[in-house]
Amino acid sequence: MTASRSLRRIVTGHDESGKAIVVFDDDVPNKVMRPETGIVANWVWISASTPADITLAADTSSERRGLNPPPGGSIFRIVDFPPTAGGEENLDHHAISSSLGLDQSSSKRRPATHPLMHFTETLDYAIVMSGEIDMMLDDSTVHLKAGDVIVQQATNHAWINRGTEPCRIAFVLIDAKPL
Repeated sequence: MTASRSLRRIVTGHDESGKAIVVFDDDVPNKVMRPETGIVANWVWISASTPADITLAADTSSERRGLNPPPGGSIFRIVDFPPTAGGEENLDHHAISSSLGLDQSSSKRRPATHPLMHFTETLDYAIVMSGEIDMMLDDSTVHLKAGDVIVQQATNHAWINRGTEPCRIAFVLIDAKPL
């Protein structure tokens, strides 16, 4: 398993007089490691609604949840994908989906073609920050490298790092209408 690099997080807000201030300047406090894959998710911020409440002084990153944001909300996380050892095909798809808080039983979806394949009912914006990774879809694979950006509209997908270095991706997931 690969340890996740530290990740500095700065959250701004306002004081009582309306002056812009730094509310948090710290290492992302909430990291979740998936023991079966070594993937580490750094939970940066969660909003419970759209439009978002921008008066919060509490740290929303500590709210524990699966991959999906709250209904009507969004979630910002940075994920570190270690290189796979090639044994991910032996993982249990149902167990992984359950551990991520996902119900993958939609009749509008094609069956998973890989144990790490999943979907969320979200609009996702993603930026590959470092490394390289393959995004596997139902019947195709796209190779991504640092600087590439992805707009994902609730598609079946799996992230497979076939390289030798970790890959770090920034994700913003926004709750969406079901497919």
